Amino acid sequence: MSTFSSLLDVRATPNQFENCTFETCSLSSSFWYYRPSLVANSIFLSLFALSLLAFILTYLLTRRFGIFTVALACCCTLEIIGYLGRIISYSNPWHETGFLLQIVCLTIAPSFMAGGIYLCLRNIVEVFGSEKSRIRPESYTRIFIPCDVISLILQALGGAMASMASHQGHSSALGDHIMVAGLAFQVSTLTLFMAVCIDFAVRTSKHPDDNRDDTKLLSVRSTKRFSQFIFSLAIATICIFIRSIYRVAELSESWTGHLIRQQWLFVGLEGVMIVVAFAVLNISHPAFCFDARSAASTGAEISDEFTSGDQAKEMDSENRV
Repeated sequence: MSTFSSLLDVRATPNQFENCTFETCSLSSSFWYYRPSLVANSIFLSLFALSLLAFILTYLLTRRFGIFTVALACCCTLEIIGYLGRIISYSNPWHETGFLLQIVCLTIAPSFMAGGIYLCLRNIVEVFGSEKSRIRPESYTRIFIPCDVISLILQALGGAMASMASHQGHSSALGDHIMVAGLAFQVSTLTLFMAVCIDFAVRTSKHPDDNRDDTKLLSVRSTKRFSQFIFSLAIATICIFIRSIYRVAELSESWTGHLIRQQWLFVGLEGVMIVVAFAVLNISHPAFCFDARSAASTGAEISDEFTSGDQAKEMDSENRV
């Protein structure tokens, strides 16, 4: 039984419980089966707002990694909207608007973060040496970014279909299944991504002294910041992976299932996981780890996916001199 359709089965009409209050109705008849925590959701909203501000300020100060910034900013914005929906539902867990805001926005938001992470792998491969990779560096973005887009489209389409069906009082099974398929595809893509990263790490560890004479790349990868960036990227990827597995399991169950009733599971496996991922990427932002001035002074090349147009032209000009 689908997530949304199981909810509608207990409703004779679409808005039958719209006028419910805590005195007249049981929480078991609400969209949530519990009252969303005002404190927890307010904390998450504040943290995502701070993270969004940090990404914007970092870009304004460095003018670098524009696409990465846009991807993470989109994720932050959707997280903020989603948790705003949960805060709205604190006052009235029977109201549809807050529920639909969070179910759609919080489901699709991490796809943008995953896209930003996928962009980073190409640059990492270039810094350590493309000869250690089984495929060309640019192939990573050509493989993983389209997969992320497919996942995002499936989740957004499924969420929109399920939301409209829920609002109209119709069965939302089709939209629900499409959303879960998008999440499952995201898990598969992340699994492949992690396998590729592990393979590259193993191949690199077997030949650590390759390209040691290339001072251009050595000056980038030998810094403490770059090592921290690699570690942070791994943490963020694992967090998204754990969160995505949880959401697949959660949305695959009906609203009478165990997972959907446990607010603490949502807080720990959705909220905390994404907050940790954002925190490490804010602290170890690639703009700080692939330092533009150091790279330009040594002639090292930074892939254009990360740089703004003006910065890329400036670096190319300096590299030719």
